[in-house]
Amino acid sequence: MQSAPAPRYNMTAIALHWLLALAILGSLVVGFYMADLPFSPLRLKLFNWHKWAGITILTLSAARLSWRIAHKPPELPADVLAAMPGWQRHAHRATHAALYLLFFALPLSGWAYSSAAGFPIVWFGVLPLPDWVAVDKDFADALLKPLHHLLAFALAALVALHVGATLKHLFVDRDALFWRIWPRGIQR
Repeated sequence: MQSAPAPRYNMTAIALHWLLALAILGSLVVGFYMADLPFSPLRLKLFNWHKWAGITILTLSAARLSWRIAHKPPELPADVLAAMPGWQRHAHRATHAALYLLFFALPLSGWAYSSAAGFPIVWFGVLPLPDWVAVDKDFADALLKPLHHLLAFALAALVALHVGATLKHLFVDRDALFWRIWPRGIQR
């Protein structure tokens, strides 16, 4: 199906989408990699990088949500909407809502875990962030660490679902939805 040109997201929304996508992908890869490393300078370095990325993701998520609240995203084109089964429209909305929820829940759970474990976060080695959970190593290990891991796997699954749906629209439906969020100037 070939649809008419779809209304595009504005450049701020596009930039926030791709910055957040890259930060999340990088943080997930580093997080999964570092989890099984033995104690070493590399592991400590990666943990700090992961914490910095988490706080950056939290900040970008707040900016993105604020922008989205203030600037309504473009509607799906009528022909795409008409061709999309009801369950896909619901899945589209639910997946986006869950992604936004996890954009906040995952870094906040990591921050809580770091606080409870007694490892403060110093953003980029410069800005010390307050601990917002009292130091309690048992609570950190029994609840917060498993919660952070669970949320990371949930986010990874939703990102895979989002990418899969994007590829379906791009290569199967050929409805040009992908190009609404792709930066101008980067050729198709």
